[in-house]
Amino acid sequence: MRAPFITSIILCFLSILAWLYGDPRQAIYPRNSTGAYCGIGENRGKPFVFYLNIMKCVTSFNVISAAMSGLQCPTPQICVPSCPSKFWAVPPQIIRKDKPEDIWDQTLCQPTINLTTTSLVSWHLFLRQVSSSPPPISPLRKRTGHKKRSLPDLACGASSPIWGWLDECIFQQTLGDHLCALTLSYLVFLPSRGLLIALVLSLVFLLLLRCIGGVLVWILIVGVLVAAAYGIYHCYMEYRELDQKGATIKNIGFTTDVGAYRSVKETWLAAMIILCVVEGIMLLTLLFLRKQILIAIALIKEASRAIGYMMSSLFYPLLTFVLLVICVAYWGITALYLATSGAPLYRIAPKNDSSPDCIGISGNESCSPMTFNASTYWPCLVDCIFFKYNDQGLFQRNLFNLQIYNFVGLLWCINFVIALGQCVLAGAFASYYWAFKKPQDIPACAVCNAFVRTLRYHIGSIAFGSLILTIVQLIRIVLEYMDHKLKGSGNKVAKCLLCCMKCCFWCLEKFVKFLNRNAYIMIAIYGKNFCVSAKNAFMLLMRNAARVVVLDKVTDLLLFFGKLLVVGGVGILSFFFFTGRIPIDKPEFKSPVLNYYWLPILTVVVGAYFIAQGFFSVYNMCVDTLFLCFCE
Repeated sequence: MRAPFITSIILCFLSILAWLYGDPRQAIYPRNSTGAYCGIGENRGKPFVFYLNIMKCVTSFNVISAAMSGLQCPTPQICVPSCPSKFWAVPPQIIRKDKPEDIWDQTLCQPTINLTTTSLVSWHLFLRQVSSSPPPISPLRKRTGHKKRSLPDLACGASSPIWGWLDECIFQQTLGDHLCALTLSYLVFLPSRGLLIALVLSLVFLLLLRCIGGVLVWILIVGVLVAAAYGIYHCYMEYRELDQKGATIKNIGFTTDVGAYRSVKETWLAAMIILCVVEGIMLLTLLFLRKQILIAIALIKEASRAIGYMMSSLFYPLLTFVLLVICVAYWGITALYLATSGAPLYRIAPKNDSSPDCIGISGNESCSPMTFNASTYWPCLVDCIFFKYNDQGLFQRNLFNLQIYNFVGLLWCINFVIALGQCVLAGAFASYYWAFKKPQDIPACAVCNAFVRTLRYHIGSIAFGSLILTIVQLIRIVLEYMDHKLKGSGNKVAKCLLCCMKCCFWCLEKFVKFLNRNAYIMIAIYGKNFCVSAKNAFMLLMRNAARVVVLDKVTDLLLFFGKLLVVGGVGILSFFFFTGRIPIDKPEFKSPVLNYYWLPILTVVVGAYFIAQGFFSVYNMCVDTLFLCFCE
């Protein structure tokens, strides 16, 4: 128990540090030139940022922007309630004569300027670049980016801004149609019909396994044999026809057109040979392992009976899903706080970097907006603008390491939650198997009892097993990162070695998952530690290797067709429903007319898959548990 306890303490300490130093507002809200957040506080109702001269953001044209590494634009940035969406032009004669409040909009001026009370005339304001119009003609402004920044188009003239506006409108209309279709279909079909049908189909399939499980298994086995036999016949007929025509691979040579290989006899000959080998292996398996197949059928029927006595086990994946969501949410919140832990930094930037009075200002001088006095730099007009967040502190210098540790904690927590579910279900199904009189001796709340028992006695073993799996997964992630870095390298030896290591650790991860799964079953049955349980499970499986292979493949075949039945049935039904091909008299049950019906169909299909996956994962765990109990 000490290892998971210490790890939990470290993760909690990390989250406390992130909460103390972090500020998620940095990632949610944009800032103006003074560093104030837009959309909250004193700028409530002003969620957008307006850049007065977007050309100053281009590092190749602006020296100050290049000095700031492109992290900020040396131009005033103002919080505004909405972005301008119209063309407007101010003739020079109007700028020289009219009052400032008659020309510019107060919402597009810096907070230090009040157009009503200012003593400056319009021309002075224009020269000082504090209003919203550095050039006499301003192009269209539009909203871009998830941080609600208002950016003027870089193109000159009227055509580019107009087309940009049209593109935005088209995008918004298309996205709105998709979301509208999804919203309407969600309210009408998704929660009450589509997923409910998937739930019912999953239960019906499990009920069929209990009643006619043996018949279904034999039907599937014979169906696979017949399908393979037909494939052999079809390949032979295609081969004979092409052989008579003399269509060989020499006629087409090497080509990147994959479809061209279907017109040569060698392709069909190779496919026929492969199918013959597969058919022969299946026939030999059926001939020599029929006893093991009968045992697998009996275990499948018994697993259906066990789930029938403990229907609550089918809904345990919901708890696993909730715990996984909590783990991901904890990781995401902690990562966000860690990423926003730096204090804001400010730099002095001239308003007109081409002015000879501003030659000595390079954009590298720090400042504080609370104490900044622009008059000390006269005659150069300067601003103290936000630059970036500090990354030089002790805590900030170790942000990468802390993020890595946080990610490792995420992997460990996910593997722990999955292992917890496997151990709980194994304990519940083991109590069914070892009950002398069924259903009298089966605990009334077998799943709840197994959950409490697992939390009380087996947390350390589960944490240790999930840690081993996490280490293997981390090694695989490192190898994938190295492979990504070596893509442009010409070292073929290193690439070959890396490819072999990736393959080996992929196999190792699969083996560790398989061993852990059976170790948790032994832990739930006997209550011993992880190492002893893993050793006993491995030795037990090796003594019954043939039975393991047959049971695993037969169960996989059954569950595959079960998922195909549920997902395919719900997908076809939702297609006919959303396309209006199902005649329904009552209007409240009809599907609304949708512009894009494929999106709600895809949503229903994905939801049906997760429901089927949850149900059949419980069934698979039941079969594995009963098998180990049977082997004992």
